[in-house]
Order: sequence, then C-alpha cells, then structure tokens
Amino acid sequence: MTDENKVSAGWLKLASSLSHVARPQATEAGTYVNLPLERGSTVVFPSLDAMQQTGRKRYDHVSIYGAMGSPTQHELEKAIATIEGGTDTQVVCSGLAACTTPLLAFLKAGDHCLLADNVYGPTRRFAENMLKRFGVEISYFPPCADAATITALMRPNTRVVFTESPGSHTFEVQDVAMLAEIAHAHGALLFFDNTWGFGVFAPFKHGVDVSIQALTKYPAGHSDVIAGAVTVADTRLWHTLRDAAIQMGQVAGPDECWLTLRGLRSMGVRLAQQAKSALHIAKWLQTRPEVARVLHPALPECPGHTYWKRDFTGAGSLFGVVLKADYTVQDMQRMIDALKMYGIGASWGGYESLILPTTGGITRSSESPVQNGPAFRLQIGLENPDDLIADLEQGLQVLKSA
Repeated sequence: MTDENKVSAGWLKLASSLSHVARPQATEAGTYVNLPLERGSTVVFPSLDAMQQTGRKRYDHVSIYGAMGSPTQHELEKAIATIEGGTDTQVVCSGLAACTTPLLAFLKAGDHCLLADNVYGPTRRFAENMLKRFGVEISYFPPCADAATITALMRPNTRVVFTESPGSHTFEVQDVAMLAEIAHAHGALLFFDNTWGFGVFAPFKHGVDVSIQALTKYPAGHSDVIAGAVTVADTRLWHTLRDAAIQMGQVAGPDECWLTLRGLRSMGVRLAQQAKSALHIAKWLQTRPEVARVLHPALPECPGHTYWKRDFTGAGSLFGVVLKADYTVQDMQRMIDALKMYGIGASWGGYESLILPTTGGITRSSESPVQNGPAFRLQIGLENPDDLIADLEQGLQVLKSA
C-alpha cells in the first residue's frame, strides 16, 4: 500500500466500528439510535443495602454519584477502551487532565519520570512545576534517541517513561516498542500520549501501559468540547488510576461526553478525508521555494518516518512546516495574518483548518527539527484542499514580498 493510500486506510477501516460501538440495543418497543443524555448529581437507591453494594463497584463503570461519572460518561469510556484496544478508560475534564491524572496516580516523592523532549508543552510545564514541587525527579530524552541512549538515562528510581509520538509541534515519530521494552526492563511504566494517532495506532500492541487521549481533538471533532481520556489494559493499573481519579474529583460533564460520543460516529470518514487532504497539501508545500522542510510523519523526510510506516495504519490532519532561514519570524507573522481560510488558534482535530506559529512556543533540551527557520503547524480541516492551497499560495506571496 502506498503512503498516499495508507494515510486514510486506517480511518476507513475504523468507520464501521465507530458507527456501532456504545449504541443502545433495539427493543420491541423501539429504540432511539443515539444514547440519551443523562444529567445528574445525586443517585438514589431503593435501600441502604443497595446503595452500599453499588458503592463497592467503583471499578465497574456504574452510577454511584455524579462526581464519579454519569451513564453517558460510562458509555463513552467503553467506546474509547474498545477503539484503543484496552480494558478500561477513565474520562476526565480535559486533554491536559488526561496527561496529569496518571502522573499523579503512579508517581510519588523520590520517583524519577523520564519524558520525551517533544512532549506537549503543558505536560512539560506540569512536570517542571507541580511534579518537581512534589519531590519527583524530572529529565528528558531526545525523541529520536536510540536504545543505548534511553537505557543510559534510566535511573534506579525511574517509575514512568512518558512519550508522545509524533510530537504535536515537531512531529518526530518514536520507536514505541523499544521504549516499552526498556521501561519494563527497569521496572517502569510507559505512558503514551496517543492524541495524534488515536484510532490508527494500537498502543497496547506496542507495549504501552497507559494511553492518553485528548478527546477535544479527533473524537469530538467540532471544536466545542474540552475532555480527555486515560486508557489501560491491566486490572491492577485500572484500580490505581480509577482510585486516583475519584480522589481528585476527575470527571467530565455529561454534555461533553454526549457530544464526544456523537462526534465519534463520523471520526473515521472525517479523518480519512482530512488525512488525505493534509498529505496532499504537505506534498505541495515541499515544492515551494520558501519552505525548508515539511514535518509530516507520512513523508520520508520526517524524523521517525520508518516507525510511522511500520506501526500506524493511518495519519492525522496535523503537520509542521519550517520556512527557510532567510525569512524572519515577523515575515511569517505577516504571512499568517494574510490567510483567509485558516483560523489562527490553538488546538486541532476539528472540521476546520487552523494555523499556529511554533517558533518561540517550544521548550527543548535537545536539538529540534524546527530550530533553523521560522516554523508553524497546520491543522487541515474538511475544506476543499485546492481552496486551502490557493490561500497558502497567496500567503506565501505576502511572505516573499516582505
């Protein structure tokens, strides 16, 4: 299969499952296609014994109290676990909460956490501030490091290796199976931010212990939901994660969960088109004289492309662009301001196209593939790709005339 076909193939393969997962069973009296939205805080029981028995089932995705999850949240959790290939999912209030909740659940004072240098910026900020303040040691590994380098960075007290592949700003793809093997050999867990590859990367088949997703992105898909999820495939890990989520009051609102369930239904076909358009636009940008480098995992020039080719069944809609060093950051800013079809904003994964400068917004300890020229990232939506290219073309004219 060519890379052009592969970027959308995994999404289309997923489409049938997404249409049927977490759906109500038809009854003789008739059943609505979509699950009902259930809001509530207090759950009442017919007897004290019934209440006490249900209260002991906190690991079973049942309704105990609104702050421990709603029926709508529990159905979304089942759907996410199915897509990820895990056993249990905890839905939380945001993508960042999906990163921080398991870190708090599995780390304690005196432990060491080793993070990929291209990890999501707010995750890094949490590690540098909150985790360090709680007595957790923090260090980073180069995203493209080999096994010997990773092994040398492990410590006797390393309990978590946290990675994100590809990175959401610099797009290096990592050898996740290698990271898992080294982490496990040293008694550590591998946490994996699977937001970019959710649906087209099977984390637990590659040795991941805890998989993290920002449901805000592809699953919800319409830029109107903030939610996250943490998935595991081990009962012991699930109990630790679930207890921590309850103790921290980590829960998502039923409306956000219902909207995410609705968004999931179309995620396969949405992303099949968006992935196809994104690669088409990325290849067009490669031909432009203003562009030094395009960082799209499906392109051979992207760091770790061979791991994308080996491990992923599709590609996302987000990629990076590095301009030639002849241009300044101010030149790039004028180009961005001239665009008509790309919104300027954070986040990604919705139906609309976005652009965001990455120069000046990245903290790194090691060399970055976007450090040699002004850089930005593109989220490609459902617009006609020819219209998106035409808009970029006129933007690049502004860049050249600066």
